[in-house]
Amino acid sequence: MERLKSQNFLAGLKQSKKAILSGMAVLAYIAEDADEYIKLPLIALCEKEKVEVLFVDTMKELAKACHVEVPTAVAVLIKEN
Repeated sequence: MERLKSQNFLAGLKQSKKAILSGMAVLAYIAEDADEYIKLPLIALCEKEKVEVLFVDTMKELAKACHVEVPTAVAVLIKEN
């Protein structure tokens, strides 16, 4: 998750999905404790769009890394321009 500190990223389900679908995402961080109905389709989408997935233990841990106050199920690194 060190890369979240030095690269551009988006946090949250809606923004992350948009980035994946548009081809802007290069890596997805998904929280292990996120609900299955969120995780499973997201993992399938990443596989389809060939976006690497890394798992994080908790949504709180991911939120802290993203500097957001609410637990976060997913964050994606986006391509540099």
